Amino acid sequence: MKEFDIHHGKPTVEAAISLLKMHLSIQKKTEKVIKIIHGYGSSGMGGKIKIAAREYIEEEYHKNRIQDYIPGEAIYTPMGFDETIRSYKSLIQMDLDYKKGNDGITYVFFK
Repeated sequence: MKEFDIHHGKPTVEAAISLLKMHLSIQKKTEKVIKIIHGYGSSGMGGKIKIAAREYIEEEYHKNRIQDYIPGEAIYTPMGFDETIRSYKSLIQMDLDYKKGNDGITYVFFK
């Protein structure tokens, strides 16, 4: 699985979302799943990049531009993604962040 760190170097929210858009556009042509590393914010409650990235991914999902997504913390925290996790477990279960339930990442699945 390819992973893309959109928060490395502490970019602005706009720059991080621009990177996210680019990665989604390019990777949907060849990949089934990618991991977006957006960080979780210094407060642990969710930084601006995480919030903006999740909002953008949610929009892409509702526009049918991605197949599905799973927030990293949904692996161990009830968030309504149980069926999605079961559906895609074989694609992500070997990832180290899957085993941690990392809230600084989001898995994105393509059609």
